[in-house]
Amino acid sequence: MTAPCHPSVAAFTGNRIAVVLGTRPELVKLAPLIHELGPAARLMHTGQHWDEAMSGRFLRELGLPEPELLSGVGGRPRAGQIAASLEQLDAAFTTERPGAVVVQGDTNATLAGALAANAHGIPLVHVEAGLRSHDRAMPEEHNRVMVDHIADLLCAATEENAANLRTEALAERAIALTGNTVVEVVRRQLPDAGARAELLARYGLRADGYVLATVHRPENTDTAEALGAVLGELDALAAAGTAVLLPLHPRTRAAVERHGLEPLLARLTVTEPVGYGEFLGLARHAALLISDSGGVQEECTVLGRPLLVVRRSTERPESVAAGFAALVGPGPELGALAAAWLADTPERLARLAATPSPYGDGTASARIAGLTLALAEPGHPTV
Repeated sequence: MTAPCHPSVAAFTGNRIAVVLGTRPELVKLAPLIHELGPAARLMHTGQHWDEAMSGRFLRELGLPEPELLSGVGGRPRAGQIAASLEQLDAAFTTERPGAVVVQGDTNATLAGALAANAHGIPLVHVEAGLRSHDRAMPEEHNRVMVDHIADLLCAATEENAANLRTEALAERAIALTGNTVVEVVRRQLPDAGARAELLARYGLRADGYVLATVHRPENTDTAEALGAVLGELDALAAAGTAVLLPLHPRTRAAVERHGLEPLLARLTVTEPVGYGEFLGLARHAALLISDSGGVQEECTVLGRPLLVVRRSTERPESVAAGFAALVGPGPELGALAAAWLADTPERLARLAATPSPYGDGTASARIAGLTLALAEPGHPTV
């Protein structure tokens, strides 16, 4: 689905704007902004997640152009990914200097894109600035803090994000409260009611009667104890009679095999990774979501579905404060809270349906596009 570009693109006289990304969530979050920028956008993919399941189908589903794809990045450790991406971005920016560089979130691609822009003195836009988990054990926390401190335009999704930036003494003139692009992405990509009904029938699911789970973060997959604790509780829910659908991330599938945890999948409905629209359609009718994903913490607020976040910390406390999500550890705490939330499904769903998303009104990408185009115009002063 391709949206019309931002009206000011026609009057834009600067160099193309490099949108640097490397993972599936970045593709999803930046899609509406890329559409707004239209021909002014230069899509650059570091290849951090690059295969048909994780990126290829998302480009087509989101109506995005083929990106400039970097090589030799995926599969390396964090430092290797950043170094390989930075070297190739440096060369690309030398050959064709962008008018601005846009990065989103907190991935290794985000940091590499930001460092490359900084090295060349190119204006840097950070979409989803100001998120903080205050957990320095998370590599993503280091990435997002470093990017914020060298960015020229800080697009904060919420007032809390903007407050975090001010607390760190970042320039007020660099901070823009934009909302989060996730709101418009979910609204555009959610399949219609008929397609969702077909989707549920395909998996043998009943609306409001199943759990949809995803797990992929290292803190939940790197050890047999952590992954076993999560899968054990999902298995217990299935054993108690609630259908559990688990689209299995490649990292998680490898970890299951490595740790010998295949028996814990027997009662679950396990699938390959699903497309973004398909995931939204399944999430829209789940009685409960269980995930360690950052994006799902936002998407659940647009879909009006409850979420248990299986993590030590979260950089999205707005979802918790609004009543959509709760932070839980793997193991008995997860199982107990899941059972309690499932027990009052009708009341909980009714309450969440009446609760607005804390992530804005669905016009974030237009705001960000306008600010980015202005920043990238020749002669515009950076912060």
